[in-house]
Amino acid sequence: MSYQQSQPTELFRKLKPIQIGHIHIEQPVILAPMSGVSDLPFRKTVRKYGAGLVVSEMIASQAIIRQSRQSLKMAQRSKEDFPMSVQLAGCEPETMAEAAKLNEDLGADIIDINFGCPAKKVVNNYAGAALMRDEQLAAAILKATVEAVQIPVTLKMRMGWDQQNLNAPRLAKIAEDIGIKMITVHGRTRCQFYDGEADWHFIQKVKDSVKIPVIVNGDITNFDKVNQALDASKADGIMIGRGCYGKPWFINQVINYLQAGKIIPEPNTEQKLATIIQHFEETLIHYGQEAGLRIFRKHIGWYSKGLPNSAEFRLAMSQEENPKRMISFITSLYQQTD
Repeated sequence: MSYQQSQPTELFRKLKPIQIGHIHIEQPVILAPMSGVSDLPFRKTVRKYGAGLVVSEMIASQAIIRQSRQSLKMAQRSKEDFPMSVQLAGCEPETMAEAAKLNEDLGADIIDINFGCPAKKVVNNYAGAALMRDEQLAAAILKATVEAVQIPVTLKMRMGWDQQNLNAPRLAKIAEDIGIKMITVHGRTRCQFYDGEADWHFIQKVKDSVKIPVIVNGDITNFDKVNQALDASKADGIMIGRGCYGKPWFINQVINYLQAGKIIPEPNTEQKLATIIQHFEETLIHYGQEAGLRIFRKHIGWYSKGLPNSAEFRLAMSQEENPKRMISFITSLYQQTD
């Protein structure tokens, strides 16, 4: 999708393609795994705008082995969804290996291991960021997963558990030696959760410790932050999460910016409306009407943020159960912005 381009900016850092095992990523601008957000309909919407790689929501390894309906739906992909990475969380090497193999059989192109989730329900089960406190177990999980599959395995983690235990560079080297093909680092500790600001400078220490691609993540929500994150971290690519809330086209803008230093404008009203309606319809197909309506309400909240009468619009949408009327409301709201 093309838009009129602005003049090049003076400062931008052009990214080179990266290799994740045998998979070539021409534009290393990646959609982050986000629980309750990066489902198949949202990934397809972002993919339409040209993301180099998309990552599934975090899936519990035990759940995928049990082949629960929810976990299989989270791992589902479309034919356009290439390459697609499935992110797994767990604390048992054998279970993680089995879950990785199952997802390989289901069509995943990459397995991503989660050592970064700070949520208490995950950490209390000794998964996610809790594994940064046990490097021996972390290494065992990485090794078992790498050996279980033929596809590349990547790792996403934080700087460490807290400011007194910033072991991401050491753990990154362990991961590289085991066979991990790419590492993404969120520039916070687990104990920070999402407070404060991401420390992109620290990520350079991870970059300096390994030869595999390193991706910077955390707080990348505008073009200034794209520059700052890449300059500070010296990373090979960027992973964007919250910056895409209500803006699935943001990754496309970032790719264009990193190719030529040009900030292209957002899609026009007609293009945005078409994107939102398609996203809504695919959400209904994926989940069914009742669950689809409920799940899409958070997206419509993000899509409508800052628009005239958006508060009244969100209230009406929260009470509406008829998809056709919801589409009519969405259309009316966006037509008012012309």
